[in-house]
Amino acid sequence: MILGKSDAELMKEDMSVAVDDAQPEPSRIDALDHLEMLIEQIDNANNLEKLQMWSPLQKLITSAPTTAIKMQALWVIGTALQNNPAAQDAYASYDPLPVLTAFLAPSPSSTAQIRSKAIYTLSGLLKHNAPAVAALSRPEVDGWEKLREALQDPDLGVRRKALFLLSTLLIPNTLPPPASDSQHPIHANSHAAALADPSRTNTSAPTMQALAAHGILDAVIGGLAHPVPSGNDGDVPGPDADFEEKGVALLRTYGVACNGQFSTGQKETLSAWFEAERKSDPNVVSDRWGLSSGEFEALAGKVA
Repeated sequence: MILGKSDAELMKEDMSVAVDDAQPEPSRIDALDHLEMLIEQIDNANNLEKLQMWSPLQKLITSAPTTAIKMQALWVIGTALQNNPAAQDAYASYDPLPVLTAFLAPSPSSTAQIRSKAIYTLSGLLKHNAPAVAALSRPEVDGWEKLREALQDPDLGVRRKALFLLSTLLIPNTLPPPASDSQHPIHANSHAAALADPSRTNTSAPTMQALAAHGILDAVIGGLAHPVPSGNDGDVPGPDADFEEKGVALLRTYGVACNGQFSTGQKETLSAWFEAERKSDPNVVSDRWGLSSGEFEALAGKVA
C-alpha cells in the first residue's frame, strides 16, 4: 500500500509556493488557501511552530507584493490562532500587533477586505488572551484607538467585525478558579498555557478599562444614536440593523453583566435613543436588538 504525503509535507509544499516570488499570484493564493484548510486541524496549526512557518507567514503580511496574497496570509494566521493558546503564544513572539493594527487604517493598500481579515486575525490572537489584550495599550500598537476608529470605518462589514470583537473581549470569564489544592498535572498541549494560568482568559477587565479610557464606549453610543454614513464617499446613510444589534449587546454586557457605569451624558443619549426607537418601532427590542423584555429592562435601568 502506497501512502500519500503527510500533512506536514503538504504544509511545507504549500509554504514553498506561497513565499516564491517567481510563482504567479493565483498559485501562491491557492497554496495559502490549501494551507489554511490544513491548519483548521489544531495539530497542524501547532505544527506551524515546529515547521518554522510563523516567520514566513508574518513576512508575507508585511512584504507580499499584492494585497490578495497578504489577505490570504492573514486568513491562514487567523485560522491557526482560533481557540489555540499555544499558537497564540508562538505567534506573539513575532510581535505582530503593531503590524495587525496598522492594517485597520483605510488606505489604497489596506482595502476593506484586508481590514476585515486583519480583524479576523486580531480576534484569533486576542480572544481568551489577556496578555495580548493588555499589549493593545502599547504606544507603538495603539490598538484601542485603532479599534475605536474602526467603529466608524467606511465599510459596514469592518464596523460590525470591530464591534463584535470588542463585545467578545468584554464578556466576563465565567470559569471558576481552580481549587487551591488541585495538583493535577498540566500536560503539554494546545491549552496548557490557559490551564497553567486561568487568569489568562480574563479579557473583560482590561477591555472595561479601555472602553472608558479610549472613548470606545462613547463611540459605540454615538454610532447607535447618530450613525456615521458609510461608503467610501460617506454617501450611504445609517442606521445599520446588524451594527445596532451588536452595539446594544455590547452595552448590555458592559452595564448589566460587568456592572459598568454610564456617565450622565451617556445615560441621557441612550435614554433618548431608546425612547425614540421604541416609539417608531414598538417591536424594536425583540426584532432588531434581539433582547427579551426582561433583558432590555435590565439595560434600561442602568441608563435611567
